[in-house]
Amino acid sequence: MELSAPSAAASVSLRCEGRLSDCGIRPTAQRVRIASLLLSAPQHLSAEQILASLRAAGARVSKATVYNTLNLFAAHGLIRQLSVDGSRAWFDSNVEPHYHFHDLESGALIDVPVPAVAFSRLPTPPPGTEVAGIDLVIRLRKKM
Repeated sequence: MELSAPSAAASVSLRCEGRLSDCGIRPTAQRVRIASLLLSAPQHLSAEQILASLRAAGARVSKATVYNTLNLFAAHGLIRQLSVDGSRAWFDSNVEPHYHFHDLESGALIDVPVPAVAFSRLPTPPPGTEVAGIDLVIRLRKKM
């Protein structure tokens, strides 16, 4: 039996409330709405895209609330904040280890699985430190 749209939306909201609570985040109505949008599928969205989508759906939410909520989600490990080109932050709903292709023309980000990349050598970290992770962005452009 298929869920009707309202039932499906309510189900997504309930799942998001649970995920927020599991991460130690109080699930307010605005946080659940932002989580429902961002966590509905693996995706990469900017705060501006999230704000525009929320407002298009009739939500009354400020830019500051969106940014504060996204920063809270990232601090609790619910999403990953990415800096790809220095012009804006992207928020990734996939927190599993992975890398990215960045399409320079469209701005789109595409996940690249870790096993698809091989590093033959890394520099030795400074004394008293260790590698905590590697962020890799492979920039793409159309062939000339």
